[in-house]
Amino acid sequence: MNSKQHLIIFTRYPEPGKTKTRLIPALGILGAANLQRQMTEYTVSQVKELQKATGISLEVRFTGGNLQLMQDWLGLGLVYQSQGEGDLGLRMARSLFDSFQSSMEQVIIIGTDCPGVNSQILTQAFEQLHTFDLVLGPAIDGGYYLIGLRRLIPELFANIDWGTSQVLQQTVDIAEELNISLIYLPALADVDLPEDLPIWEQVFNREVGLSDN
Repeated sequence: MNSKQHLIIFTRYPEPGKTKTRLIPALGILGAANLQRQMTEYTVSQVKELQKATGISLEVRFTGGNLQLMQDWLGLGLVYQSQGEGDLGLRMARSLFDSFQSSMEQVIIIGTDCPGVNSQILTQAFEQLHTFDLVLGPAIDGGYYLIGLRRLIPELFANIDWGTSQVLQQTVDIAEELNISLIYLPALADVDLPEDLPIWEQVFNREVGLSDN
């Protein structure tokens, strides 16, 4: 059991109209919020599976809503923290800073947009951090679904065009400039656009036992 391993989930409170906005044309305002809710719950369930086996610590960093709403939604058994101000890079760097300050040795951040992130992938990510300074899970759209570090490297979060297909490449370029040892996890697909919905439906059907295979 390694209590020095810490996992941070970045998510948004599923307030209709404020979340998964690119999916509203396909799902409607409530449907898009409901998808955000389901995908976050799925991610949390995968991390809890991992916790049973490894004893990692978990924290949920949220935007939208408030502490009370988050606890009512995902339960009192989780640690919640607001993501705070700033762009995504600043918010991620802040969460890493806080974790390393509280003497964590391996910290991983994931979002909730990628249904392929399961306890096996997370286990692999933590294992790689014994050997590498930086672990990245490439998303097929050019971003990343996971970043793991053994120390805070703030440069990795500055001057990145967040939300574009350049994010992964820009991050890797910075890592190479700084001579940071880096390894990739398997590439996975995010669910951001209407055409991505079948990826989630497959996972969701498997979860609720509707799938034949």
